Amino acid sequence: MTLNSYKIEIANSVLDDLRERLTRTRLPENDERGWEDGIDLTYLQELITYWRDQFDWKAQEEKLNRFNQLRGSVDGTTVHVIHEQGNGPAPLPIVLAHGWPDSPFRFTKLIPLLTNPGAHGGDPADAFHVVAPSLPGYGFSLRDGSYGSSLFGFGSLLNAVMRELGYERYGAHGGDIGNGAIEMLVANHPQALIGVHLTDTLPFFRKPPSDLSQEEQAYLQGMEQFQYNEGAYVHLQGTKPWTPAAALMDSPAGLAAWIVEKFQAWSDCDGDIENRFSKDELLTNVMLYWVSGTIGSSFLAYRDFMKARPMPAAQETENQPVKDIRVPTGFAHFAKDFFSTPPRSWAERFYDVQRWTEVPTGGHFAALEEPEILAEEIRAFFRPLRK
Repeated sequence: MTLNSYKIEIANSVLDDLRERLTRTRLPENDERGWEDGIDLTYLQELITYWRDQFDWKAQEEKLNRFNQLRGSVDGTTVHVIHEQGNGPAPLPIVLAHGWPDSPFRFTKLIPLLTNPGAHGGDPADAFHVVAPSLPGYGFSLRDGSYGSSLFGFGSLLNAVMRELGYERYGAHGGDIGNGAIEMLVANHPQALIGVHLTDTLPFFRKPPSDLSQEEQAYLQGMEQFQYNEGAYVHLQGTKPWTPAAALMDSPAGLAAWIVEKFQAWSDCDGDIENRFSKDELLTNVMLYWVSGTIGSSFLAYRDFMKARPMPAAQETENQPVKDIRVPTGFAHFAKDFFSTPPRSWAERFYDVQRWTEVPTGGHFAALEEPEILAEEIRAFFRPLRK
């Protein structure tokens, strides 16, 4: 295993090619229906113009490179990691697992609040050593090796990264696809976990029981309604991933439309995306997909889930139904996340729930939208577990 110091350095030729493509952008006819039918084409044109004429990738690259980054092979899987040491009397190691359509960039506001709480109005005793990998197929991590070849190996990759960095016992936090990675981590490496903190209640690998309460039935009906109204991306990415990938790899405008629409729809922005995210933040996230060429490989986690099939012998344990192994679990549900908040009874069927918070603001990208609230939720959950 080798994890070496890493800096993001994108060649000028890649940026020049991008600028030329943005100059040649051809958008569909605009019928001025705003976000009702997907991306707001007026906003997309504004964003593309800013991207071409004003966005400074090198400045954003410099900000990202202020974090301590590593990249290398962990048991044959090429992985990129942000690893920031905590500043406190006894920092607790924690691994952060991002989702789609984002990356460890999701955590750039959160990480300083966790590593150095004393500098942000908190208690230094709540400090964490933070590890935030790019999941396989996202950004600068590859879907190679046994851990990276399928969603079912993501949990073991998280554990292998933590062990490589010298952390035998640690906490975990995540949501979205990261929620699924942490479920596999709990199933296969519970002895390593002090506790897990999640922003989504999505038991990826379990079937709903038959004895549902009325509240639980209403929650599942709400999830079904979401899939009907908003879930086309899941079905397409899970069943025909290379078809949209071919288009999005070739068109930066298309890639921005595919990703930015989700940031508007899933955030607590009251209809105006820039209530929550600046153009620079939106485009930095899109750029991490563009410069790495990973939009297609990021879709494959959906394919793995929807088209699960037998795995190589080395991964057989990763593809079994999740065992009923529980570790202390905390939840922070943000009001405008794309699923409605489930009843606590639903979560308690699958998790050892020790903290449950319903936050009245924020959405799916809570670490970017409400980093201070999320940081305090994580601190509060792990505080009694540090012993």
